[in-house]
Amino acid sequence: MSQDFYRIRRMPPYVFAEVNAMKAAARARGEDIIDLGMGNPDGAPAQHVIDKLVEVAKDPSAHGYSASKGIKGLRKAQADYYGRRFNVDIDPETEVVVTLGSKEGLANLAQAITAPGDVVLAPNPSYPIHTFGFIIAGAAIRSIPAAPGPDFFTRLEYAMSYSVPKPSVLVIGYPSNPTAYVADYDFYVKVVDFAREHGLWVISDLAYAEIYFGDTPTPSILQVPGAKDVAIEFTSMSKTYSMAGWRMGFAVGNQTLINALTRVKSYLDYGAFTPIQAAAVAALNGPQDIVEANRQLYKKRRDVMVESFGRAGWDIPAPEASMFAWAPIPPAMAHMGGIEFSKKLLSEAQVAVAPGVGFGDEGEGYVRLALVENEQRLRQAARNIKKFLAKYGVKPNNSGNDEIDDK
Repeated sequence: MSQDFYRIRRMPPYVFAEVNAMKAAARARGEDIIDLGMGNPDGAPAQHVIDKLVEVAKDPSAHGYSASKGIKGLRKAQADYYGRRFNVDIDPETEVVVTLGSKEGLANLAQAITAPGDVVLAPNPSYPIHTFGFIIAGAAIRSIPAAPGPDFFTRLEYAMSYSVPKPSVLVIGYPSNPTAYVADYDFYVKVVDFAREHGLWVISDLAYAEIYFGDTPTPSILQVPGAKDVAIEFTSMSKTYSMAGWRMGFAVGNQTLINALTRVKSYLDYGAFTPIQAAAVAALNGPQDIVEANRQLYKKRRDVMVESFGRAGWDIPAPEASMFAWAPIPPAMAHMGGIEFSKKLLSEAQVAVAPGVGFGDEGEGYVRLALVENEQRLRQAARNIKKFLAKYGVKPNNSGNDEIDDK
């Protein structure tokens, strides 16, 4: 009996497994681990969203199978969101499907549109499902830059000229996970023009649309005229509304791709629990205070992390968006590589991070830090890191207010 399963064979060992095992063992020993590794929000949804969940769950008729593509009211609520936020007209019947979080949607779309041997263009480093969703489906990945700069389009042209067969799909995601890169409207215009010229489908991951820290809101690719001819976009309620465990997301855009995803999902699931979908409607249609509150929460945590870690001796570029910081390993320790650095940081400083190589080989030399601990815990992490770095000859920068020093 063969145990050499095709799709399992195409998946490499999980890069985060060793660090995660160390984290679990440390906690089992009673160690206080400050976990900046997983992007798991620590807040709760707004009370009116929880109230709606409870209200609908009390209805005996709400516990049967739901609708795989999402209840009508939720699809309309998402279409209305695109109208308010991006001034984009979306048909809730033909251009929206509800997904069990954006990750499930991305993976099922890959299964729907990919044949073994297809070539897919995806950023490196990137959120793992952007590549492995297609690898599991049998595709070959050709890496493109994660940063939306001039080299992005140079590499796209090169990939289209020298890939056999020609790439059929382009995956992008801004604000990006893990790098926190952001893209502007003009970038999306160029992407749409390129896709139309070369016959590419574009998959845009907009999960962090509402977590931006400047004055300019994050754009959507669907704002570009003609984008719906080539593009589908995934969004999520996980971070925006503090609903990560509820597994609620959406795909919006091109009807052909929406139909393909809807058909595959119809064979695989019956949709999210109806009370969760009803509560998601309440979140999208109700007061939006939590959206701004979460934005300010992550901005404050970003500022505390950058400032306190910097004074500890670890300079971290301030992300413009998302709930992550993409941090180069301190030069004095760069020779270790991301995995070894992450393991030492965990065992010697009790701070967990995600090694950058887990998001693609171009992530080597970096780690991802999630803004999921409160300000007090971030300052505690900075104190631990200060002592840790000192062991390796990294001097702190203690100019100005010295909040991170032990009392």
